Amino acid sequence: MRVAVVFLSVLMMLGCGGASEPQVRLADGTATQFSHWEGRWVLINYWAEWCAPCREEIPELNRLHGERNRSGIIVLGVNYDGLRGEGLVDLIGAMGIRFPVLLDDPRERWDQMLPSVLPSTLLIAPDGTLHDVLVGPHDYESFTRATQATTAT
Repeated sequence: MRVAVVFLSVLMMLGCGGASEPQVRLADGTATQFSHWEGRWVLINYWAEWCAPCREEIPELNRLHGERNRSGIIVLGVNYDGLRGEGLVDLIGAMGIRFPVLLDDPRERWDQMLPSVLPSTLLIAPDGTLHDVLVGPHDYESFTRATQATTAT
């Protein structure tokens, strides 16, 4: 009995340690934490169906996402219009988005306002701080340069 109490106490302590950071919910129904991406660059891209430059940028973001293990760059999306549920999942498929899309907008974590121009991308450094906000459409090379330029400063 005493072993069971000690085991449960250890489990509770371990559980409490991970519970201090809020969950990040994804459109595919899974959840994770931002600490999962610690030590890597994170691009949080705001997009909308009605935004033509967003549609042009999505293949570039898909390419970055596909090369995440080599580049160290994580791509996440946020639907500007706040869609949820089946409508969001259907739109992600229709637009060919292959990177994870967040259900909850994380911008307040970095004290940011809702972007007034789309597409806009928050550039989060490996230490978890906001280093830049990229406004307007970008391509694979400019996203890559932005992470390298920030590293050099």
